[in-house]
Amino acid sequence: MTDQLIRATAADGGIRAVSVITTSLTEEARQRHNLSYVATAALGRTMAAGLLFASSMKRPGSRVNIRIQGSGPLGGITVDAGLDGTVRGYVTHPEVELLPTADGKLDVGGAVGHEGYVYVIRDVGFGYPYSSTVELVSGEIGDDLTHYLATSEQTPSALMVGVFTDSQGVSAAGGLLIQIMPKAARDETLVELLESRLSTLTGFTSLLQAGKTIPAIFDELLGDMGLVILPEVQMVRFHCSCTHDRVLNALKLFSEAEIQEMIQDDQGAEATCEFCSTVYHASEGELTELLSELQKDAVSG
Repeated sequence: MTDQLIRATAADGGIRAVSVITTSLTEEARQRHNLSYVATAALGRTMAAGLLFASSMKRPGSRVNIRIQGSGPLGGITVDAGLDGTVRGYVTHPEVELLPTADGKLDVGGAVGHEGYVYVIRDVGFGYPYSSTVELVSGEIGDDLTHYLATSEQTPSALMVGVFTDSQGVSAAGGLLIQIMPKAARDETLVELLESRLSTLTGFTSLLQAGKTIPAIFDELLGDMGLVILPEVQMVRFHCSCTHDRVLNALKLFSEAEIQEMIQDDQGAEATCEFCSTVYHASEGELTELLSELQKDAVSG
C-alpha cells in the first residue's frame, strides 16, 4: 500500500482524525541507517508521529521536530517532519538490539529507556518556533507522545503508531491520531463510545496487515458519528534537504587552521548527514577556495 496520509472529521468537526501509512519510507530509513529491528521500530514510530503532528499545521513550510532522549542504550531519536509530507530522522545508536519482551514484541521501551524527555518544536516559518518538553512515561513512543499532547497542548488525544519488521524488512508501518475538540469533549456519551472502540484496537500495523485501508479504519471507528473523510490523499516520503553546497557552507564553521590541516593531511574532507546518511566529499580544490573566501572575509571584516 502506498505511503499516504488522509484526514477526516466527525461529530460536526468535534473530532479530528488523521492516519498515515509509512511502510516504504520506514524501510528506506532502515536501509539508509542500517538500523537494527528495535531501532527501526523506534525511529519508524517517531517518524509516523511526526507526520501526524505536522498534518494539523496550516502555513506552507511548517515543520515539526521531535527529539526523544531516553536513558536506554538507543540514545536519542530525532525526527523532522513537514506539512508537505516529507520526513527524515535518525537514532544515535542504530546498531542496538535487545531481546524481545515476554509477549514477543520488540522492546522499544527498553531501548529508548523509561526515564528521559520528549522535546517538540513546531516551526510555522516565521517568528519564534513553539517548543515544549515533557518527561517520558514509558519509552514506547506512542504513550510518550500521547502524554505530550495531553500535557503540553492540552488536547485529549489517542495516538497509535507501529512498525512491523522482519528479516525481509519493513512490511507495515504507520499511525493513527484521533483528537477530541472542546465541543465534542462535553458529550460524555460520545467520548465513552469512542474510548470503547479505541480500546479494542490491538495495534495499527495489525490493521494494515489485515488489509484495512485508512478509510475503512476511519469508518469502523467513526462511521456512525458523522464521519467526513477529506478528499485529499497526501503522499508522504522520506526526504532530506541536505546538499553538497550546504555541506560546504557548514565547513565555514571550522577555523582557517583546521581547513588548512584538511587540505595538507587529507587532501579533502568527508562529511556524513546524520538525517539520511548521505556521504559528501569536499575536494582539495573546494577547500582551497573555501579557505580563500574565509581569508577575504577576515580582511574585509
